[in-house]
Amino acid sequence: MEEQWSDPGRLARLYAPAVYRLAYARTGSRADAEDIMQEVFLRLLRARPNLTGPEHAKAWLLRVTANCACDFFRAPWRRREGPLEENTPAPEGEREDETVLQAVISLPAKYRIPIHLYYYEQLSVAEIAEIMGKSQGTVKSRLFRARVQLREQLEEQWEEDGYAQS
Repeated sequence: MEEQWSDPGRLARLYAPAVYRLAYARTGSRADAEDIMQEVFLRLLRARPNLTGPEHAKAWLLRVTANCACDFFRAPWRRREGPLEENTPAPEGEREDETVLQAVISLPAKYRIPIHLYYYEQLSVAEIAEIMGKSQGTVKSRLFRARVQLREQLEEQWEEDGYAQS
């Protein structure tokens, strides 16, 4: 049983979508998310951690993903890039959740990561705290503040789009 959690190919097949989604939620760019995902699985190959089960494997990979995303934004070449133009088109794909996804991506990183892990990866507050290296209270506070910001952004967007508030 333990051997299956030491197989990088199996782990990549199982957890690549979760790693990609977190990287995309953090960067807002498909290309950057793919680069981060590649780095995560390279680190898995190099480190060969002793993963004891599915929860441990997923937590390890998501923690490494969060760390790689932070490293990505600290890279010297990133500081030379300019901001995206406001009218840059969103990536092609599912459009029904685009407004919510754009609202999540626009959150500051310290709120974006817990929101993504909680709602998209369906992790508990305790699991998120472990992945982020923060206390559960900090995670709960960030989730609360992120929800407030998301609500404000989405209500504003809905008003601009002419939807009536009930």
